[in-house]
Amino acid sequence: MQYAPLLTKSKYLNGLQCHKYLWMLLNEADKIPETDEGTQYVFEQGNLVGELAKKLFPNGKGFESMGFKENIEESQKALFLRVPLFEAGFLAGRVYAKVDILEPTEDNQWNIVEVKSSTSVKEVHIQDVSFQKYCYEKAGIKIKNCFVMYINNEYVKNGEIDPVQFFIRKDISSEVEKETIGMEERINLMLKNMSKREIPDIKIGKHCNSPYECPLKEYCWDFLPENNVFQLYRGRDKAFELFESGILSMKDIPEDCELDEKQKKQIYCEKSGNPFIDKKGIKEFLNTLHYPLYFLDFETYTTAIPLYDGTRPHQHIPFQFSLHIIEKKSKSPGHFSYLTDGAIDTRAVIIQKLKELLKDSGSILVYNQSFEQKIFTDLGEYFPEYKQWVDETIKRMVDLINPFRNFYYYNSKQKGSASIKSVLPALTNKSYSDMEISNGGTAFLKYFYVTYGSLVGRKTTPEEVQQVRNALEKYCALDTEAMILIIQKLEKLVTDNNFTTLKIPF
Repeated sequence: MQYAPLLTKSKYLNGLQCHKYLWMLLNEADKIPETDEGTQYVFEQGNLVGELAKKLFPNGKGFESMGFKENIEESQKALFLRVPLFEAGFLAGRVYAKVDILEPTEDNQWNIVEVKSSTSVKEVHIQDVSFQKYCYEKAGIKIKNCFVMYINNEYVKNGEIDPVQFFIRKDISSEVEKETIGMEERINLMLKNMSKREIPDIKIGKHCNSPYECPLKEYCWDFLPENNVFQLYRGRDKAFELFESGILSMKDIPEDCELDEKQKKQIYCEKSGNPFIDKKGIKEFLNTLHYPLYFLDFETYTTAIPLYDGTRPHQHIPFQFSLHIIEKKSKSPGHFSYLTDGAIDTRAVIIQKLKELLKDSGSILVYNQSFEQKIFTDLGEYFPEYKQWVDETIKRMVDLINPFRNFYYYNSKQKGSASIKSVLPALTNKSYSDMEISNGGTAFLKYFYVTYGSLVGRKTTPEEVQQVRNALEKYCALDTEAMILIIQKLEKLVTDNNFTTLKIPF
């Protein structure tokens, strides 16, 4: 006997974003990519936050380890106990939901308490709780109020985590009531589409990225040409306008299309096959540099629940840095690096080493300055004896992304991006493509799992740890080496007569 599929709260949220994705979850799940490590990490952090939240309800009863049928049966029985219930599941027809915390209140009513690892209440949280309320009331449970319990981003760890101070509890009952308008129609439509034999015909749109990037995006967007309109620099709205009018490739964007100057430069490069070069702009940038030159890059990790005293939720904690130093023009660079060894707080070691290496003069080149600046600012706050030096050090920073954000140089190979991962191969023959670790997100996750994996039930061998450490050293070193290569290429562009300043013809 074949049973009609259930609509869970996660599938409901999937359906709100895209009915096509919801249908494929049930009918062609093999085409959906496996959950990546970044998403899995978010889930794991959410579970840790959820466990901490339970400490605020010491007499609660949990149903986490039960199977589907047992969970529903035992949850129904537990309503008579009138104690907080964790992960209790309720079924109403084809609608099913599990609640983080169901809290008893007066007059035989209950409060829904949804726990989130974010630092604010988002629209998707309202939609999440609204579905739960709908399901529970259909199952005969009287719901009084609805709450989201999220993380206080001003909380600073000092000893054992205090859940009372760590969480903020917000009443979202009125927002939930507004969201429930039309919910029955939305649910019925989803249930109908879930059972169809044919996949819903849904065009790509802004929903593909909201509230999260859809796992099917690569699959659904595969028909677009390589240099397509969605690579317009800061031009997503314009890109959708062009797409709706049937224009897919940047080469096909008409000259009378209303674009900003940077986007016009992109189109010029795409149509001509030449890079755009503004020698004057590049030269002005290079003239801001003063030797010795320091090329600095941090790698960091972040956790929802802070691990060390003096840190906040989701704060970026440095565990590694790479530093190349060029003392004088035409002199070969020296390289210095540091990588934390083991599950310890080494912020004091990092700031001490950097103070010794960075000295008190010379330009410090970073890529996307706001990130490195925030790391330094946080270190200066926690170590006040270094604050004056930190403030002076930040003043010496030069952001190497600026020539590319300002389009002093642009190559169509960048595909609308000013990131170092795009700029490096566009300017040089070097890239990150053959690296075991090729981006900061992977570096963070690899480091975290071989260092703090036990927090989420992961085990690693000494061989795995060493392999990751070797890969981290190579990756972080390339980040600062890449900046040197980019500077050298920019210097060549302004001195070589073969390269001329190009002006856009429209």
